[in-house]
Amino acid sequence: MTAFDRPRRSGLVWALLGGIVLLGGVIALVVGLLTPNASPSPSPTETSPANSPSASTTPRPVDGAVVDESAVESGWAPEPVTTDAETYVRAALAAASTFDTTLSTRDQWLSYLDTWFTPDTRYPEADRPDRLKAAQLELRQGVVLPQEMWDSLAMQGGRVVANVVGEVDLTDVPEDTTGDMRIGTADVELTFTQQDGTGEESSYTESARVSVQVLCGAGSVPTPGSAQQAGDCKVVRFFTEPVEKLTWAPRPSQSLPSRTRGPAAR
Repeated sequence: MTAFDRPRRSGLVWALLGGIVLLGGVIALVVGLLTPNASPSPSPTETSPANSPSASTTPRPVDGAVVDESAVESGWAPEPVTTDAETYVRAALAAASTFDTTLSTRDQWLSYLDTWFTPDTRYPEADRPDRLKAAQLELRQGVVLPQEMWDSLAMQGGRVVANVVGEVDLTDVPEDTTGDMRIGTADVELTFTQQDGTGEESSYTESARVSVQVLCGAGSVPTPGSAQQAGDCKVVRFFTEPVEKLTWAPRPSQSLPSRTRGPAAR
């Protein structure tokens, strides 16, 4: 029983997979062009560049204060210090697919993303640590690219930069009595860049629609040693699939879950 409808496929993972497969084809084309007696083919710059005006091959800077200014040196998107849900959602969705395999390992990147999280305050205090670990595990297993895809991209010195394009749809979170939680859903453009055997770079863009749940209120836990304060926005959960709101009401035979047991699984 849920107030939201979810498609079957995970947006980010499928977009990442598609981008890596397409770039693999481009690199194979470049290698073929460098091989003697290869048949004429279009150049990679004609078939694979990131031509979109919003495309970028490096992480975009964030206006205002950030939690860790050095994040960009590792190829990661910086976390903003803000109480504005839309601003934070844009940054969080970008961070979930912005990395450089030449500057960090997957484990290092995921450990960095862990610092964006805060416990889900809809649950009792005793349950929150386990819920936090479950959300971070979901990120690893169902949202970001798996280790095999990372390794494939790393073989070509690859990197990915994600940016939100268009509007962010913000919706209320079921069973949140504070009004401080929002689910943000938006279209994200991912720009893949890899090198061929000669060091030449090729880029390609893919798109995905993705969602994140954020807390911008007194219950948020700031990153230690940073400029963040309680009340600044933090991530509660990255969803494996985009969350689109539907008009919903319980059937006569259904009842809402008890608050003593925490929110229903989504």
